[in-house]
Amino acid sequence: MFCPKCGALMVRKGDKWVCPSCGYEMPIEGNPRKRGKVVAAKKPKETIIMGSSYENLPKIKGVVCPVCGNDEAYYRIVQTRAADEPETRIYICTKCGHVWREYA
Repeated sequence: MFCPKCGALMVRKGDKWVCPSCGYEMPIEGNPRKRGKVVAAKKPKETIIMGSSYENLPKIKGVVCPVCGNDEAYYRIVQTRAADEPETRIYICTKCGHVWREYA
C-alpha cells in the first residue's frame, strides 16, 4: 500500500496503514490476515520504442539501407540483451525511414 499524499510505502500498525514519512493513516479494509497469492509475471518480449522524433539522433555514413540503398542513417545504441553481451545498433534510414537493427 502506498501513501496517497506522499507516495511512500505504508507500514501496517495494528488495524491501520501508517505512512512513516508523513504520518498519514488509513484503516485496513477487508480481512488483514488473508493474503493473496503471489504470481510471478512472465518476462515481456523485447520491445524497442523509438519516439517519432529521431532527427536529433546522430547520423552515420557507410551503412546501407536494405530497402532503398541509401548510405546514410540515424543510429542509436541500445543494450537489449544481458549486460555481458554486446549492444544492439538500431538504424533509421535518412531517406525512406526504414528501421533495422544490427547485433554487434
